[in-house]
Amino acid sequence: QVQLVESGGGLVQPGGSLRLSCAASGSIYGINAMGWYRQAPGKQRELVAVINYRGRTSYADSVKGRFTISRDSTTGAVYLQMNTLIPEDTAVYYCNAEQYSRDYWGQGTQVTVSS
Repeated sequence: QVQLVESGGGLVQPGGSLRLSCAASGSIYGINAMGWYRQAPGKQRELVAVINYRGRTSYADSVKGRFTISRDSTTGAVYLQMNTLIPEDTAVYYCNAEQYSRDYWGQGTQVTVSS
């Protein structure tokens, strides 16, 4: 079992920045990849960014060049640096971990981009 806890969400003005953190605990050995997803009201959950155990990253087209995912391989923590935020980034952001073909999710953290 893997437990994930997100933090760092909040209200930010357009053009601002936020850094999300995801702390992993429990049996973190064997996690293949970790990522961030988001879900806006009335929309499906979508992938934002993912990083695998080798450090290889992938991003949604809508956030390329603005968001950066990183990880601490010793603690299992993963981070999402979000710059140049726009109102369309408003959503609940969820941390995800894939381990032995099983997905684990955090409870989510709200990000609101508004003036």
